Amino acid sequence: MSLLVIPIFIAHQGCPHLCIFCDQHTITGHSVLEDGPVSPATVKETIDQWLEHPRKKQRNDVQVAFYGGSFTGLPMERQKDLLDAVKSYIDNGQVNSIRISTRPDYIDENIVAFLQEHSVSIVELGIQSLDLSVLEASARGHSVEQSESAIHLLKAKGFTVGAQLMCGLPQDSTSKLLATTKRVAVLAPDFVRIYPALVIKGSGLEKLYRDGSYAPLSLLKAVALTCRMKNIFAEHHIKVVRMGLQPSQELEKKVVAGPYHPAFGELVIARALFKQARKLLGVTVHNRQRRLSLAAADESAFRGPGNVSMKRLAGLGLLDGVELVFDKDQARNSVMVY
Repeated sequence: MSLLVIPIFIAHQGCPHLCIFCDQHTITGHSVLEDGPVSPATVKETIDQWLEHPRKKQRNDVQVAFYGGSFTGLPMERQKDLLDAVKSYIDNGQVNSIRISTRPDYIDENIVAFLQEHSVSIVELGIQSLDLSVLEASARGHSVEQSESAIHLLKAKGFTVGAQLMCGLPQDSTSKLLATTKRVAVLAPDFVRIYPALVIKGSGLEKLYRDGSYAPLSLLKAVALTCRMKNIFAEHHIKVVRMGLQPSQELEKKVVAGPYHPAFGELVIARALFKQARKLLGVTVHNRQRRLSLAAADESAFRGPGNVSMKRLAGLGLLDGVELVFDKDQARNSVMVY
């Protein structure tokens, strides 16, 4: 059983702001200038194509997700037209849920009531940071209080709430980032996405990077910070559903600098697993053979390129008398030593 997500791209529509890191045309791989505004007919055509596509796995839920832009910043009539295009699929049970992304300052009581009336159940908010200096330096155009208020309101009305955060923004620091992470964790969104800031061609960050006033995170630093963020959310039982932007040829062509890696999330998971294994194996047990057990689904991530994690553990002298096991029944992202 699996979730089928049907993506509808409304690249950069509904948002008059131009955040310093943003070039939505590159990030989503869809340009409103090239593709034109998405029509209700296009929404229906896209849904039909995805529903007709044969699937190897049985699916128990189908979700239509409006990606890019700020959905609730669109004119109300356009929002209604797009959501109404999905209504018949909701009514006949072919689609189970609708997900949108928007800005926290584009959420209020009236908008929430409208979304409820039109079968939207999942709202992702572009929070990015809960530090005012970082928000201002990134030209976000909204306040910390608006982010907190939007999460509280959506949760109170029964929505599933997602929060998108970024690391490596201008004026950010490790302490500010971790403070934001802990503050968001207390707000208890249902899930989180974490994106490292990249210098994209045509973005405001490119100008700052070119004149030397902005230095992006290294890949190692971005992985380490994201790993710490992921651990904080795990402590609060909040799932991190994505780390790093979705790789695409278009994105790779436009990245000028910054911690881009097509498997960024795998690097974070590998680091987290390695740190868990190192901690558990570091507990001294004399004259006893031990078994290091991980989920079979995590084997590739744990080993890393060139089996680097095992080599590092061996170099620390932590693998003497240790048997490595990958258990198909073990929960992902867990490490056990017996």
